[in-house]
Amino acid sequence: MTKLNLVVLGGVRDNGKNMYAVEVDDQIFVCDFGLKYPDNDLMGIDVVIPDTTYLEDNIDKVAGIFLSHGHADAIGALPYFVGEHDVPVFGSELTIALAKMYTSQNPKSKKFHNFHVIDAKSAIDFGDVTVSFFPTTHSIPGSLGIVIGTPVGQVVYTGDFKFDQSANQMYQTDYARLAHIGEDKVVALLSDSANAESPYQIASEREIADSINEAFQYHTGRIIVASVASNIMRVQQVLNAAAASKRRVVLTGRDVEKIVRTALKLNYLRLPDPDILVSTKDMKTLDPEETVILETGRIGEPLKSLQRMASSRHRSVTITDGDLVYIVSTPSHAMETTLARTKDMIYRAGGEVKTIADDMHVSGHGSKQDLQLMINMLHPDYLLPVQGEYRQLAAHASIAEEVGIPADHVIIPSMGDIIGYNKGKLNISGSAPAGNTMIDGIGVGDIGNIVLRDRKMLSEDGIMIAVVTIDRKKKRIVSRPKIQSRGFVYIKTSKDLLAECGTIVADTVQKDLDNKEFDWGHLKQNVRDELSHYLFDQTKRRPVILPVIMEVSQNSAKRQ
Repeated sequence: MTKLNLVVLGGVRDNGKNMYAVEVDDQIFVCDFGLKYPDNDLMGIDVVIPDTTYLEDNIDKVAGIFLSHGHADAIGALPYFVGEHDVPVFGSELTIALAKMYTSQNPKSKKFHNFHVIDAKSAIDFGDVTVSFFPTTHSIPGSLGIVIGTPVGQVVYTGDFKFDQSANQMYQTDYARLAHIGEDKVVALLSDSANAESPYQIASEREIADSINEAFQYHTGRIIVASVASNIMRVQQVLNAAAASKRRVVLTGRDVEKIVRTALKLNYLRLPDPDILVSTKDMKTLDPEETVILETGRIGEPLKSLQRMASSRHRSVTITDGDLVYIVSTPSHAMETTLARTKDMIYRAGGEVKTIADDMHVSGHGSKQDLQLMINMLHPDYLLPVQGEYRQLAAHASIAEEVGIPADHVIIPSMGDIIGYNKGKLNISGSAPAGNTMIDGIGVGDIGNIVLRDRKMLSEDGIMIAVVTIDRKKKRIVSRPKIQSRGFVYIKTSKDLLAECGTIVADTVQKDLDNKEFDWGHLKQNVRDELSHYLFDQTKRRPVILPVIMEVSQNSAKRQ
């Protein structure tokens, strides 16, 4: 009897880091390998990737990694895995080109070359399992849904998708292919939920293009466009609008330059005018009414780059009077406060702000009607809403019930759930290691909750350092404790507080020296406890307390 398990390793009850494993007997097929950019409370963290312990423990079973599209939430975690494990990676031409770009930038994965280009007509035979694909409409060409055909039925993963009847041929969904998939048994549908809670119909890309053209035609000064670098469709619309309004485009981010060059090379982007792109060093030769600056920041949100422009900290652009800042991507809900702050900074600098969302609802993810159409075309036995926070997954579940999917056939998974197929039914049958792996600089997974807690405390209440020198043999303090504060209190106005802290440290250290069972660990902890209690009583704050205890013996000293 065929064993079928669906293992959710990322992408649920969260935004980003999509990763889902389909286990069929002794083979594992991984759908997407994404990352997410950190929220504000993850201080100093560059990116977050899924925990891959389950895959590493079963690495001999991993038949391949299948990528739905080229955005960071689908391919961004690859460099941290394929550098250690030579697993075949499959994706469309542009998706693989962008995946190569990611892996080449990481020292551990730059020698990885086990990439395989497939398209919507490909079908890969893995014995009892066949993996095939179908084209979907998203904001980047080469987006594919993934079909894993097993002896007990098909498992379908949509990736990011929406339906747009007016989409360019490069972005069109193959409705006939979807209907054909739905003719055979679909055991489970893992479907995009990112836009499930929105009651609005999504604007077509033709309407969005018209809106961008109108904004470019009617503004007489310089235009700074903020977009996500990997939104190839939006980049094309900006290029077209710039050409129509007789403007030139300056690319100011490293990521957008690399992605645009890659897309141009593969003919997924078209320059409406061969001279439309201008380097940053030649930007000053253009009049304001001739200039469009395309700013993406890093591949995530471009808002921080706009803030640097507004505060004259950007390396090549400063927002001035008469500038129009046009935000043509829809920031995530988590960025709403940042968006409001960014707008305020731009207006203070003399600029004007317009967002694409002012006039229409824009998203690369399916509306309620799109999600229901996908269900009706595929007729799945079970639906697993994925790619979204819990409220979005729950909204998708309600949408599914409206078109006849029974409530007990909709499973809202948690991170790490193993959902097994047994006797014609899907049920949660176990759990796998799952969670967040923090990437900070070159460190992978070496930042945990304790480090993040300390960073949070440092950011909120600062640090206090107590330095004291002792002679343990003579059981006495050699010099009075010295107290230093950073980010806690202003030293010049808090001399009495710091003097009392010195007294507390001296008393605590002396008590430990007088104790017959002297212990360095206990001594430092006692200093922390006594200072922490006193400082909280006096200030209602809890700084990080760092005791530095040094021991002298005759004329030598050593740090303990």
